[in-house]
Amino acid sequence: MEFDVVLLIILIVAGVCYFRRLDSSVYFIASVDIFFRILTFIKNNLGVKEISEFIGKYFPESIPAIIYKYTDGVVSDILVWVYVIMFGIFLFYTLQVLWKKR
Repeated sequence: MEFDVVLLIILIVAGVCYFRRLDSSVYFIASVDIFFRILTFIKNNLGVKEISEFIGKYFPESIPAIIYKYTDGVVSDILVWVYVIMFGIFLFYTLQVLWKKR
């Protein structure tokens, strides 16, 4: 099994086991995906070949990139829709926090 799948499975299991509430799990998974996207930005824009190769070898670009790499067809569509719904929930929770502070 490839490193990115093992990493994603460990992060999801840890997130679900450690964070029992839905909002905490959604924040955790969204934070992991944002972290992957920041690393991808660094890989593409830093210009240091060694760091770019290290990030490209050991870290996936995003959670949908992992989904599309290992599944196809209806399964990948369903998983990506679950991902989109989860980010919709993340947006709702984030806006809710912003409105409470106001």
